Amino acid sequence: MNLLHFKNDSSNRNVISIFSGAMGLDIGLKKAGLHIAVGQDIDPSCVATMQANGCKVLGGDIRKIDPANLLEQTGMTQGEPFLVCGGPPCQPFSTAGKRLGINDPRGSLFMDFIRMLDYIRPRFFIMENVKGIKSAPLKHTSLAERNMSDPEQQLGTVLDVILSEFDKLGYKTVYGVLDAVNYGVPQFRERFVLLGSREHEDIFLPLPTHFQMHQESAYRWRTLQDAIKDLEYDCGECAAFSKSRLDYLRTVPEGGNWRSLPDKICREAMGGAYKSGGGKVGFYRRLSYSQPSPTLVTSPVQKATMMCHPTQNRPLSIREYARIQQFPDNWIFTGTTAAKYRQIGNAVPVGLALSLGKAILSVADQTAEIHTKRFRGTDIHQKLKQAIEIGGSCYAHK
Repeated sequence: MNLLHFKNDSSNRNVISIFSGAMGLDIGLKKAGLHIAVGQDIDPSCVATMQANGCKVLGGDIRKIDPANLLEQTGMTQGEPFLVCGGPPCQPFSTAGKRLGINDPRGSLFMDFIRMLDYIRPRFFIMENVKGIKSAPLKHTSLAERNMSDPEQQLGTVLDVILSEFDKLGYKTVYGVLDAVNYGVPQFRERFVLLGSREHEDIFLPLPTHFQMHQESAYRWRTLQDAIKDLEYDCGECAAFSKSRLDYLRTVPEGGNWRSLPDKICREAMGGAYKSGGGKVGFYRRLSYSQPSPTLVTSPVQKATMMCHPTQNRPLSIREYARIQQFPDNWIFTGTTAAKYRQIGNAVPVGLALSLGKAILSVADQTAEIHTKRFRGTDIHQKLKQAIEIGGSCYAHK
């Protein structure tokens, strides 16, 4: 196949999205200037959401999808797509099957991401996941594979296996943990991101665009008030707290949690969790308008992860969830209320996805860097070059 032809075709910015969910990643990539040729997901609610918003989608279990059929949906041939993106579900990394034991991506849906890449051969790829993947130990538990003198024998990390598989495909990779709040998202949300280049181009993780402290307001972190204040009395579809939980929440001030409850009722409200370890910050949590949101969860009414509105005695609504994740106001979510919360809570924030798309495009267009013969003020410039560590560690893998 003539891959060079596609590399030099600046009009080709076609993306194949897998594990697409509600398409937060895809919306951000589209805003950056890419074209989503097709999406894919197994969840019927996600498939219906994509269709309701006019997106082409191939529904079904990716384990049963032939990559040739997925590629056929786009009208492209092998090697032509600009990008493949997606986030294989993280659950399989904790239970990967009897033979391979725990935390082995070779027994997970990650291998279907690899299978798609191997056939489609895009110029770039983006894979995102939970930050724990970066440090999760790789362990085998079968009697044949483990050392009986060390039953918890570690065989490297999950990331070692992931990088090895991409290396076999011939992709140069760079990876790290990025916090969405550093990219204009009104939410603290850390995600593991791995980018790859088939042509071994100088890919990099996007540099932060927003900061906790900055002399210009446009470059400071976005707060919950920035995102949802106008929806305070017009929130739309919303879940509800149980009466008992709501009675306790009424006494919690903005920005407080279970520790703000009066002593005489705190033990009663917490029940068995009162004596458990950990900070338990999500119990009876009322959010603060003046700060970015905590990481959105798939339900705002669970006891350990409550997300109560800053001033109203209710959880965050569907519209408020979508605003925090930066979905367009006209984006349609389908399914039950619980399904909508789950779709939005699992999404990649649009602002983070936008920065990822811009970083990839700057590499493709060779506009990412100003080349100079030497630096003046070397120490200062070196610190600026390391600023990416604000959003998380960055590692290149040849």
